[in-house]
Amino acid sequence: MEQLKRNIFLNQMSGQRAVRIPGFCDVHVHLREPGFSYKETIGSGTAAAARGGYTAVCTMPNLNPVPDSAEHLKVQQDIISRDAKIHVYPYAAITVNEEGRQLSDMEELAGHVIAFSDDGHGVQSDGMMEEAMRRAKALDKLIVAHCEDNSLLHGGYIHDGKYAKEHGHRGICSKSEWGQIERDIALAEKTGCGYHVCHISTKESVELIRNAKARGVNVTCETAPHYLLLCEDDLQEEGRFKMNPPLRSREDYEALIKGIQDGTIDMIATDHAPHSAEEKSRGLEKSAFGIVGIETAFPLLYTYLVKEGVITFERLTELMVYAPRRRFGIPLDENDYSVWDLEAETVIDPEEFLSKGKSTPFAGWRINGICRKTVVGGVTVYEEEH
Repeated sequence: MEQLKRNIFLNQMSGQRAVRIPGFCDVHVHLREPGFSYKETIGSGTAAAARGGYTAVCTMPNLNPVPDSAEHLKVQQDIISRDAKIHVYPYAAITVNEEGRQLSDMEELAGHVIAFSDDGHGVQSDGMMEEAMRRAKALDKLIVAHCEDNSLLHGGYIHDGKYAKEHGHRGICSKSEWGQIERDIALAEKTGCGYHVCHISTKESVELIRNAKARGVNVTCETAPHYLLLCEDDLQEEGRFKMNPPLRSREDYEALIKGIQDGTIDMIATDHAPHSAEEKSRGLEKSAFGIVGIETAFPLLYTYLVKEGVITFERLTELMVYAPRRRFGIPLDENDYSVWDLEAETVIDPEEFLSKGKSTPFAGWRINGICRKTVVGGVTVYEEEH
């Protein structure tokens, strides 16, 4: 609580209570540039992040070109230098072109990236992942894993649960996620590599990570707001409910809540994944995987977790501010913060988003909390229009 008191201040602004919160840090976003600027750009994505109170983000490497060499990474770095409104830390790919056949030039890249990930793809080869971990360990870099066993997907696109069965959809089984986590934990234990698991969604994943931590394995994980607020019971026949991993069962949802309460889950990341309106208009089966979330994460979690007594405000700031920075070595400047009116009430309207992506399952949800201003390095990078 003392840490919270030192870093969060109450102010008066426009006659209302305003809370100054240290800048949020999201270790899992898709800014889509270079290669897919029709979905998002570094400019639009970081503007959206600033509106959500974020002052630092880590951008995933499923781009074109994939940052698997210094030459390819520089394309992205140049755009970040030119257009980013907040701090942006790029990932490098684990494998060349994220194809899982050959390791990237990890030694050349290590000094210029936050960590290594093949996000969007699970590394299928046990031997490839073990070698990647050995090299990352030598470089003092994290391996950040999107865990997905392709042999278990069978063309699925939502959770292999009751909704899929009742509505005739092809399902994605939980083991496609937790099976690779189980393998990777064993490899991390063997190699000593720092290992971080992306967007966990199943009860088995939570338990595997809980047990690994108890054994002293160097493992952390994240989940996303949609897995903490929704489950398959909330699905509708619209692309805005399609993401990877999918919304799972109520039992999985309950395990994730327990995981953020007891510290098994270290941080919350949005997996902000914008697509064009057309790509998200094809229903559950044919729409692209991914939703946006960086503008709505904090007010949703504050409204439906903190105000409902699920977690404390202090725990939410740990999950969104401090834990991501500690694990990934991202500094927090006292001049990086956002100012929130927590008493203000509004309704989520995707048409107001600064992101190019508008697809969210939370459209129409009532929330408390409006970001009035975000500051990076003492410079205002977002201010609410009055």
